[in-house]
Amino acid sequence: MNTPDADGVLAEQLLRLTRRLHRIQKRQMDPLGITPAQARLLRTVVSYDQPPRMADLATRLDVVPRAVTSLVDGLEGNGWVRRVPDPTNRRVVRIEITDTGRATLASLRGARRSAAEDVLAPLTAEQREVLGGLLSVLVDGSPERHC
Repeated sequence: MNTPDADGVLAEQLLRLTRRLHRIQKRQMDPLGITPAQARLLRTVVSYDQPPRMADLATRLDVVPRAVTSLVDGLEGNGWVRRVPDPTNRRVVRIEITDTGRATLASLRGARRSAAEDVLAPLTAEQREVLGGLLSVLVDGSPERHC
């Protein structure tokens, strides 16, 4: 049976772990010269089948279009994305990832993986498996009941 105090402790531990992951990841991203917000936008751009519109990105990231414009400006300035005209509507601008952006994205994936490895290092293989199952339940929001 969970108590409010135990749930509060768990919540605090999850927040501390999240902050630790972000700190480790940020340290590994700094040499790439990319901010966490820019990294998130770059990952979002590449998740589309075709180059997205700025409005698509704003909606997906749940931010105002102005914020996307500023982030795209920074990414474009570093050569990670470029603005391209929409082939069917010349008033629409789409955001396309460049080869340099793809290379940066690969480096970011490595940084994320390395951050996770640092955090998971103290766990045994069995503990990692259990943690993976627990995280899946938390992410999905619906526990699988084994009877």
